[in-house]
Amino acid sequence: MADTAISAPGAHLQEPPQAALERPQFEIVPRRGLVLVAITLVLLIVAIAVNKLWPLEFLHVAGGAAWTIIDLFLGLVIGPIIGRLSIPARVELTTRLMPKVLLIMPTVVTVTLAAGWQLGNKLGTVFSSYPNHGWVVASFIVVGVMSVIALGLNEPANIAVLIELRKPRPRPEVIERLMKRFVYSAGILGLMQVATLVIMTKLGSG
Repeated sequence: MADTAISAPGAHLQEPPQAALERPQFEIVPRRGLVLVAITLVLLIVAIAVNKLWPLEFLHVAGGAAWTIIDLFLGLVIGPIIGRLSIPARVELTTRLMPKVLLIMPTVVTVTLAAGWQLGNKLGTVFSSYPNHGWVVASFIVVGVMSVIALGLNEPANIAVLIELRKPRPRPEVIERLMKRFVYSAGILGLMQVATLVIMTKLGSG
């Protein structure tokens, strides 16, 4: 028939366009949070320069507690929840949570390690003559591995997810792969924090 539509060659092979992934507006690096980060780092520098016991111990204990709580919460609570969410729900949670984690984790790690090293030098716990030096070395190893995972795996995955979500057409499969890396590494950190608690309580009890 003359009015019969003629399909273009190869038209039946074309797939329908992928639906755009909806995501809220967000800042990769929250600018207001940079003020708090700057204040914290200034306090750390002052505490190291003054080299007094209380400021160093406060920053080390507070930073270590925050690091432990965040890792346990992300790795053992939020991680399994994220793994069961739909892609839109993951995007919503990610855009609200990850920019804050991007600022918090490097700050907490830096404060804990720097104040802890200065405190160890002041108290003599980093020297081989310290009675529990073996436990101190074990803490160095555990914390070192945790720092590499947190700053070398978690943070790059976090940044990559946020950058992907800022693109005009984010790719869900890329976000899925990066979030799996983040969740698995956060779970490892959560388990390693248990080892840290064992070591720290041993050192605290003598």
